Amino acid sequence: MTPAWIVYAWPTVLWQASSTPELQLVHLGTRVLNFGDSDCLCSGQTLWGAAAQERSAGVAWDWVELQEGVVAMADPLGLITNLKLLDSRGEALSNLQVAVQLHQIVHQLPWQTEVNRVLHLAA
Repeated sequence: MTPAWIVYAWPTVLWQASSTPELQLVHLGTRVLNFGDSDCLCSGQTLWGAAAQERSAGVAWDWVELQEGVVAMADPLGLITNLKLLDSRGEALSNLQVAVQLHQIVHQLPWQTEVNRVLHLAA
């Protein structure tokens, strides 16, 4: 899998915040960074992306396994993206506004299902 943090190196994609529902992200990969043993639960990274305006848009984040079959974002404010979200006037949104928009996107993704699928393959 491509390392999730590579999204930092992707070219910036300008995107209207009001159009984020139209951004069709697909699962590009999930990495298990430590496979749980009796003393430790798993954690890792997941990467989602889409072709947007002839460039690739991506969002990535760390996740942790809370208990078997239950995963959560490790740091809800630690989303990595190459999207630059713009308001209706074409001005960049604040970091807080971007976080709200990205969380709405992530909430609609089946990312927990994908992470659990990868965990079961690694077992």
